[in-house]
Amino acid sequence: MPRKPPRLRAPWSAAATLALCAGAAVVSSAATPPAPVTAVESIAVTVSDLDRAVDFYSKVLTFEKVADREVSGEAYEHLFGVFGLRVRSARMRLGDEYLELQQFLAPRGRPVPLDSRSNDRWFQHVAIIVSDMTAAYARLRSFNVEHASSGPQRLPDWNPNAAGIEAFYFRDPDGHNLEVLQFPADKGAPKWHARNGRLFLGIDHTAIVVVDTEASLRFYRDVLGMRISGTSDNYGSEQEHLNNVFGAHLRITALRAAHGPGIEFLEYLSPQTGRPLPPDTQPDDLWYWQVNMCSAVPSDFESALRNSHAPLPSARAIKLGDAQLGWRTGLLTRDPDGHASLIGEGQQCTRTW
Repeated sequence: MPRKPPRLRAPWSAAATLALCAGAAVVSSAATPPAPVTAVESIAVTVSDLDRAVDFYSKVLTFEKVADREVSGEAYEHLFGVFGLRVRSARMRLGDEYLELQQFLAPRGRPVPLDSRSNDRWFQHVAIIVSDMTAAYARLRSFNVEHASSGPQRLPDWNPNAAGIEAFYFRDPDGHNLEVLQFPADKGAPKWHARNGRLFLGIDHTAIVVVDTEASLRFYRDVLGMRISGTSDNYGSEQEHLNNVFGAHLRITALRAAHGPGIEFLEYLSPQTGRPLPPDTQPDDLWYWQVNMCSAVPSDFESALRNSHAPLPSARAIKLGDAQLGWRTGLLTRDPDGHASLIGEGQQCTRTW
């Protein structure tokens, strides 16, 4: 895909990735590890047209817009590592979970590559839980959504950790991958089986493609303090047609904080042809996703992240004042594959989970 020069500072580097993959020390022996992040508060994604995105997520997937904000200025330039920005955002709620849609009015980023595949390492999606897969797929077809899977897939009974799960990948108007997923009776949180008359229930997790599960665990488990909540070894025709990747064989690892959606690693054992995230990726690029996490003291993570050689686009925890985006303080970092996380403190982290 075409490149353009970074605008403020390189958000991550090959050297940082190699250090994490090699098992660099997570925290120096003299340092006290920070308290774990307490929640995955929301997931953010960059869109090209906020009004169009809000219309899609509200009309097609029944999200509710609960806030619409606009920010600019030096603090946010340092937080995101993007000079001269102006960002308009909409906070969307589905059930108990939140999706943040953000449009960079300036500068304008690059589109999602047309030849993107599910095993490319810029791949990320949110898994939206549904109460009836047949009805959900019919609704998506009625809105002419773009397929990413060939159709809904039921994962086979021989795979005990995934048996009976039904899932389907599709895309929003900007080409972001999304998933609808229905759990069988013996899987998923109890709330996903409540009969409340709704078709789209909420966000269970966000999934990211990783090249090395162990390196990703050193970041999310050892530095951020998340816990492993499940694993699965997925392959076969159903998985191939879900991901639309011939020969797909995935090592899947699910992690969670105390509250909020989980993070799911998708490591492709085969085919190993996925492309890395472009090293000059910026938050205004449309393939950019960001996991927003809660911490009482985001600055406590600065030393641990530096000692683990994790990139820090914002260099340090940034004070955001009254935080129109909802954060009083924020620290932006990236995992070994370049996926972004915001560790923040703000009003939304005090809500009842």
